[in-house]
Amino acid sequence: MKIINKQIQLSDGRIIEIETGKIAKQADGSAVVKMGGTMLLATVTCAKESVEGTDFLPLQVDYKEKFYSAGRFPGGFMKREGKASDYEILVSRLIDRALRPLFPEDFHLAVFVNVWLISAEKDIQPDALAGLAASAALACTDLPFLGPISEVRVARINGEFKINPNFSEMPEADLDLMVAATHDNIMMVEGEMNEVSEEVMLNAIKFAHEEIKKHCLVQVELNKELGKDVKRDYPHDIEDEELKEKLHAFCYDKCYALAKAGKTKQERQEGFAQIKADFIATLTEEEQTEKAFIIDRYFHNEEREALRNLILDEGIRVDGRNTREVRPIWCEVGTLPYAHGSAIFTRGETQSLAAVTLGTKLDMKEMDEVLIEESQQFVLHYNFPPFSTGDARASRGVGRREIGHGNLAMRALKPVVPLAPENPYAIRLVSEILESNGSSSQASICGGCLALMDAGVKIKKPVAGVAMGLITDAKDPNSRYAILTDILGDEDHLGDMDFKVAGTKDGITATQMDIKVDGLSYEVLAKALQQAHEGRMHIMGEMMKCMSEPREDYKDFVPRIVQIRVASDFIGAIIGKGGETIQKIQKETGTTITITEENNEGVVDIFGTDKESMDKALAWINGICAVPELGAVYHGKVVSILDFGAFVEILPGKEGLVHVSEIAWQKTENVADVLAVGDEVDVKLLEIDEKSGKLRLSIKALLEKPEGYVEPERRPRPNNRDRGDRNNNRREFRRDDRRHKSENKED
Repeated sequence: MKIINKQIQLSDGRIIEIETGKIAKQADGSAVVKMGGTMLLATVTCAKESVEGTDFLPLQVDYKEKFYSAGRFPGGFMKREGKASDYEILVSRLIDRALRPLFPEDFHLAVFVNVWLISAEKDIQPDALAGLAASAALACTDLPFLGPISEVRVARINGEFKINPNFSEMPEADLDLMVAATHDNIMMVEGEMNEVSEEVMLNAIKFAHEEIKKHCLVQVELNKELGKDVKRDYPHDIEDEELKEKLHAFCYDKCYALAKAGKTKQERQEGFAQIKADFIATLTEEEQTEKAFIIDRYFHNEEREALRNLILDEGIRVDGRNTREVRPIWCEVGTLPYAHGSAIFTRGETQSLAAVTLGTKLDMKEMDEVLIEESQQFVLHYNFPPFSTGDARASRGVGRREIGHGNLAMRALKPVVPLAPENPYAIRLVSEILESNGSSSQASICGGCLALMDAGVKIKKPVAGVAMGLITDAKDPNSRYAILTDILGDEDHLGDMDFKVAGTKDGITATQMDIKVDGLSYEVLAKALQQAHEGRMHIMGEMMKCMSEPREDYKDFVPRIVQIRVASDFIGAIIGKGGETIQKIQKETGTTITITEENNEGVVDIFGTDKESMDKALAWINGICAVPELGAVYHGKVVSILDFGAFVEILPGKEGLVHVSEIAWQKTENVADVLAVGDEVDVKLLEIDEKSGKLRLSIKALLEKPEGYVEPERRPRPNNRDRGDRNNNRREFRRDDRRHKSENKED
């Protein structure tokens, strides 16, 4: 067994280890990445043969966190890891987007990359190591991977950039980016920020890339030491140069002309389909059958080149716009009469219906990951039904793409959404994509922002987002290129970079960038970010024409929340034995009440649709938490009658005794003749026993003393010392008597 161990030292002295040759040796490649007590196992396997008719890379990346890694049991009835969580899918996507462009275009063998978290130190963020682990496993293979790559998290904490910070440091960060790159090129960027400038974001990417270069060099050493630097052969695409030339001569000019005609999406699709059909009609039946797959591939390339050259040569896009132009925008708010907030945002052929629902703490999303256990007060869900692109197929649940797009939109809006204690509501925002032709995630941000304002949520600032593209000349990508504002779906597919930037007028809040071309300079990136800022400001201006600030108040039918803070000592009293008290309050008032403890205080939220009911619940809880005041007058209810007086409840859960002598100025012979259970009476608090806390009340003290009233003569109470002496004498007598009887019995 040959074990190889490589080390990477971070600038602050922390060590990342890469180890291979010890476990999972039957995979094509496997590696363990360690940092502190955190360990990730990555494996790579590759199929021996490709599936006939496959014209894409069947790459499957799965990231999985094992609960045993942190000494925890999985939740749920089965008590075992189940399907991937949203968080695991998001990490899988980060790895996939960095690896996929680095396989040859004609490599169509199925590749499976699995990354498992098998040991988890509590404060180390494992997702920052997952991309490195996957690439290290690939470095242990002879697959034709054009890496290696690495991914790092870069955060700005107190004005300083840091690589792979710990969980405990993140609350102080105003920038959180995941950056993936090869030694020479940036491949992928995704993250969230608190309104930072384009310059700060670009500097963060540069800082991350310098660290990544070290990771890549170590993997190159590993690959050579294992003897895997000579790559395996694989089945290549079948080529037919004669057919390629014939198709180019027939189709290219027609594709170029159609692209320049400024047709709609469906008209272009139909037009391109017709051009291909006309070419196929020129072939023999045998050629049509035998070469159908090759024809599809060659025609796609002609279509792609025609659209790219139209942009590079003439600065014209397929829908007739110039490179900096945003498609027409229309939007409205209050679309859904009984949603708490709603809006439609339409930009060209992309449309989002956004809806907001406000709820209680009971409605918050609970995250139960291996290392992340928290409640999310604000969530955004993104849905992409097939009809949005005119596809006639069934919807089969939420896919990875939808989870990724929803996460990006949520990150963009999260910095401006007020959270507790300023906002007690749980907020769910749903974006339904009704039409799609480019950048539906950014439409979700714009529509979501309008819907939040329509709901009356006091967002700090409006947020808009724009999707950008880049077309470059393959021979000289840094001199001949076109930056595209507000890209179409076709431009996303055929372009060399797509990046999405969202933010307020004062800075960026979220970004996602995928770069598919080598050697792109930071100067081009800087220009693209500046053009994105211009596009974002234009879109925000159109949004503000529809609604520029949140509504003054929530809509009439929106449930309200009243929040109060009480001393933590009262939490148990409000809840009651087995929840009896709080359930009674909710049942009798028709409200929903939640209680949490923060900073040694109880935070009580009363949630309801009826003001009178909420006021009743509030008064009830205030009564439970009220402290009786000596000399104060209370309106109470008689709860029990005894021979020597009556107990009166003056506050919820707080009772005091009205002694028979304190009921009236005249002598009361029988308490039941004067008071009954359920009677409401005014009483005055005369005394609070310091030790027991018992309350002594009086009705008489509030009544006018009768004229000529004479206080009855009170019998003097025996002196305590005399009474104690008598008691001692009795005890001594009883002891002597028992001793005397015992002695007689023995005799």
